[in-house]
Amino acid sequence: MPMPPSNQETRLLRFGVFEIDLVAGELRKNGARVRLQEQPFQVLRALLQNAGQVVTRDQLRAEIWPADTFVDFDHSLNTAINKIRDSLGDSASSPRFVETLARRGYRFIAPVGRVNLATADPVSATEKATGTQAPAPHELSLHPELHVPVPRRGLVRALFALIQGMYLIFYVSGLAHLRDADRVASSFVPGWRSLLIVGALLVTGAVGIPLRFYLLSAIAFDFRKLAGTFGRLFLFVLALDELWAIAPFLLLPQIGVGLAFAATAALLYVPFSERTLVRMAYTSSLPVTPGCEA
Repeated sequence: MPMPPSNQETRLLRFGVFEIDLVAGELRKNGARVRLQEQPFQVLRALLQNAGQVVTRDQLRAEIWPADTFVDFDHSLNTAINKIRDSLGDSASSPRFVETLARRGYRFIAPVGRVNLATADPVSATEKATGTQAPAPHELSLHPELHVPVPRRGLVRALFALIQGMYLIFYVSGLAHLRDADRVASSFVPGWRSLLIVGALLVTGAVGIPLRFYLLSAIAFDFRKLAGTFGRLFLFVLALDELWAIAPFLLLPQIGVGLAFAATAALLYVPFSERTLVRMAYTSSLPVTPGCEA
């Protein structure tokens, strides 16, 4: 069983929707107990008590696996880290809590609140390590990069998927009504310029359809490296989306100038919304050397 904390230690540590009771040896999520075996619990406790700092593998060996214990330390530690990540819903490739530092050790990267039950005064565990103040336990957990309350990943992924579906409808509808687009374009810019607009619709629509299917499949299968991939694609996505932001003007005879301008103004912001949604669902992380992560 876990050893009780000393008088100087606090009993409860909170991070996000999780809480760890150092005396009872329990991990809880939204008040409900999460099963976690003794060794993974001890590893998690060591990481939390050194939140924001690198805890080396040698330090964990000395603290949790005594010298007279004959076990495969590397396998045991990797197993413990994997069990911790499973309990927290974390990922080695895109960590929100436990970060792997190749050939060095591990670091707990989320804000941690220490609660002194005697005073009910939250003291930041990361403040000592980083000099920054972590949020009090009663406050919403903030995203480490965007400094907004961490939303439910399912909702964020669903919103991102809806945006991709919207653009797919744009592309298919635009390609299916090329003649109508040509007629509308010719009424404003007759001659070769209208052909240029129609050609742009044809090319960007044909390119955009597989791009949207790729992003839909990535979000559906919860591709953990989507943040990095989307970051590399962002300039291309931005150019494509800004071009299609003028699509409402192809419906000018039906919706009028005012609605066309309003719809275009809204669509101009959508690619930046996509980037924010991806960052909210998939926090970027340092690359991990293959074979060195747990």
